[in-house]
Amino acid sequence: MKNINLVILALMGMLAFQSCEGPAGPPGPPGIDGAPGTNIVGQTFEVVVDFTEANNFADFREFTEPLEDGDAVLVYMLEENPAAEDAAGWRLLPQTFYLEEGILVYNFDYTLDDVSIFLDDSPIDFLTLAPYYTNGVLFRVIVIPSDLINGRIDYSDFKGTMDLLNLTEEDFVRVESRK
Repeated sequence: MKNINLVILALMGMLAFQSCEGPAGPPGPPGIDGAPGTNIVGQTFEVVVDFTEANNFADFREFTEPLEDGDAVLVYMLEENPAAEDAAGWRLLPQTFYLEEGILVYNFDYTLDDVSIFLDDSPIDFLTLAPYYTNGVLFRVIVIPSDLINGRIDYSDFKGTMDLLNLTEEDFVRVESRK
């Protein structure tokens, strides 16, 4: 009796799987166009900064469009290790360096209209820093709309953030330095 039930069950299973095969049916009526898609990232850009006494060791950028209340801004710094070949990585600000001269911190703040990247207040005389720390420092800025912000995402992982937001290198347009 058990064998008959098993055979019947096996036959029913084979019939069910066979009924899923075959040519596609005729196309249905045309659908209604959906709403236009939206860009999930507010803005992205990159900027090369020279931190000088003339600019008060800071760079100030206005956004092309004002942010919405609750949007987040991420600023990454390209940090290259001059002692190692191909040892570059994007680091989320604030970024701290422990130097012989003292502690150096790259930081940023933002409003709905602008972002400022600066050398944070420190006992270090910024004029004595090696050009590596002050000249031609590359930053990338990503604006994340408030509805995408999730406390469980590790935004310090630049590649992971790029993948999550479906960004490519081409999405970062270089903004010219202000003279």
